[in-house]
Amino acid sequence: MPTRPMQSFTLTPHPATPSDAVRGIDGHVSRTPGGLQVRYVLTGNLNQVRVPKPSAPRFVDDLWRHTCFEMFVADKGQPGYHEFNFSPSGEWAVYAFARRRERAPLDVAIPVEALNPHVTVGRGREKLELDAVLPLDRLSPRYAGARLMLGL
Repeated sequence: MPTRPMQSFTLTPHPATPSDAVRGIDGHVSRTPGGLQVRYVLTGNLNQVRVPKPSAPRFVDDLWRHTCFEMFVADKGQPGYHEFNFSPSGEWAVYAFARRRERAPLDVAIPVEALNPHVTVGRGREKLELDAVLPLDRLSPRYAGARLMLGL
């Protein structure tokens, strides 16, 4: 199955919470065989952004306490979804939800290590790039060929 065309996105700080540090986040997402590939490109004054040091790739809770990127994935028309968190440290997290804000357990038959999104990071003077490949096929067979809804 070939990779499907990329969909670009642009995120900007909410007007009620302006930021002197972050000017915006651009990126793109595309389907891959078995999952999704996403790239986030944060631009701004990185000296004012709390970027964690590189670490071993592993599942970690509370990544929101420092810079991280999020993605919400749902099968269109279905109430359940998954949340992914990607840290520039290489750490990551994935959570299941039965419906909006109602946590559900991940499938216990899948070792959490098998869900590793393989985060890679690049950093420039005013740019932080993060790429992740999400193994959606390991999370749920319903994602294969499904029309997905994404929140970034």
